[in-house]
Amino acid sequence: MNAYLYAMQEKSFPPAFEQRMRSQLGDAWNAFANIHSTDSPISIRLNSQKTGAQPIDLLSTPDMHSKIPWTENGYYLKQRPSFTLDPSFHAGAYYVQEASSMLLEQAIKQCVGNHEVVRTLDLCAAPGGKSTHLLSLLSKDSLVVSNEVIRSRATILAENIMKWGYSNVVVTNNDPEDFQRLNGFFDLMVVDAPCSGEGLFRKDAEAMKEWSVDNANLCSLRQQRILHDIWPALKEDGLIIYSTCTYNPEENANNLRKFLEEHDAEIVPLQLDKAWGIEALSIGYQCFPHQVQGEGFYLAVLRKKEAQPGARLRVAKNVFHKPVKLLADYQQWMTPADQTFLQFKDYLLALPASLTIEMEFLASLLKIVSAGTTLGTVKHTKLIPDHALALSIYLNKESFPSIEVDKEEAIAYLRKDVFWKEGLTKGFSSIQYKGFTLGWVNVLDNRLNNLYPAEWRIRMAANS
Repeated sequence: MNAYLYAMQEKSFPPAFEQRMRSQLGDAWNAFANIHSTDSPISIRLNSQKTGAQPIDLLSTPDMHSKIPWTENGYYLKQRPSFTLDPSFHAGAYYVQEASSMLLEQAIKQCVGNHEVVRTLDLCAAPGGKSTHLLSLLSKDSLVVSNEVIRSRATILAENIMKWGYSNVVVTNNDPEDFQRLNGFFDLMVVDAPCSGEGLFRKDAEAMKEWSVDNANLCSLRQQRILHDIWPALKEDGLIIYSTCTYNPEENANNLRKFLEEHDAEIVPLQLDKAWGIEALSIGYQCFPHQVQGEGFYLAVLRKKEAQPGARLRVAKNVFHKPVKLLADYQQWMTPADQTFLQFKDYLLALPASLTIEMEFLASLLKIVSAGTTLGTVKHTKLIPDHALALSIYLNKESFPSIEVDKEEAIAYLRKDVFWKEGLTKGFSSIQYKGFTLGWVNVLDNRLNNLYPAEWRIRMAANS
C-alpha cells in the first residue's frame, strides 16, 4: 500500500476540508495528505537564562537533535523522550513547543528588537509557549501581560510562566473586551486566536473530529470580534502579531483583509529565508507541514495607524500593600536588588522596580492570577520561601544552603517522596540538579520536609 493510500486509511479528512485544501494546494495536495501519515516533529526551546552555556541532557550529543532555523534557541529532537522524567524540564530549562509557532521570533526580531521597552499583551496565552518566548526575546525592562480567558487554563499558564522564572510578567484571567479599560496602553499585542485547528490534524485526532464548516465560520467571527475588542488598547503605531494554527483563509488573510477595511492599519512584511519553506501569502505567512518541519501555522503583523490617546496610569484600588518589617530581612534572596517588595494577602511579591506602577495599575483593573515573583508566604514573623522564588532567574543561590541530587534523587523529590542525606544544614535548602534549582526542602533534625508543590508532583517512577 503506498503512503498516500495509507494516509487516507489512517486519517480520513472531512470532505469539505479536503475539497477546500485541494483547491488551495493544487498539485501539492498529495504531499500534504501524505505527511499526515508521519509522526509530528518533536521540538523544544531553551531558556537561555537558565541553561547558559551548559547543555541539558537532551542536547548532550549532536546526534540527538538538530537546529530549528528560524529561532535561536529551538531544537528538533530525534526521538521523543519522557519529559516527565527529566528534572531540567521541571526546572524550566526548556519549553516543549511546536516548531512552526516559534516563527513568532522573526516577527519580534524584525519589528521590535530586544532593546526597546515595550508593553506587551499575549491575549490567548495558555499554555504559555508564546509568553515564555516573548519573555526571552524582549528586553528585561519590558512588561508582558499573559492572559487566558478560561480560568483552569489560566492556572496552567501561571505554572508555566513560573517555571520560566522571569519577574517582568503579569498573568491575567480576563475576556478580550476587558482590555478596553486600558486605552492606548500596549505597544505590542500577540493574538494567537482560537481557531478551527486544521494545522493540528496530524498530531491531534480530536481536532479533526471536531472540525466542521460551521465551526470554522464561528471561529472566523470570534476572531474578528477579538480583534475589534482589543483594538482600543493598542497605541498608535503599535503592532499586532496575529496567528492561528489553521489553513483556512477565512480565519487568516481574509479575516485580516476585512479588518483592514474597517480600521486604519497596515500590514508589516517580514524577510524570511526561502529555504525555510514558509509560504508568503497576500497577507501574512503560512507554514504547511509538507514544506516545513513543523505543523500548520499562520502569522501576520499589523501596525495601527489610527490616532489613539495613551493610557493614564491611575490606580483605581490598591491591591498590593507595603510589607511590614520584611524588606530588610528578605530582599537579599533575589538579585539584582532593583525590586519593589509588596504584599498581597499572605504573599510577599517581588516586582521589577521599573514596572511597579504599571503592575499596580493592571491589578486595579484586571483579574490577576500572578504578578512578578512570589518571594514567599508570611507566617507570623517568618517568610516561607515560595516555589516561584526557587524557579526565578533572579534567585540568589548564595542566600540558601543547597543540596545536590542525582537523577534518581531528583525524581524522588519531584514525586514528593521522603529521602535523607547526611551532613545537611537545618532550615530551608534548595534542591539542585546539574545546576538547575528544582525547589525547596526544610531540613529538620532527622528528616527532610519536601516542599515541592503537591499539585505538581509527578507519579511516574524513575525507571518507567
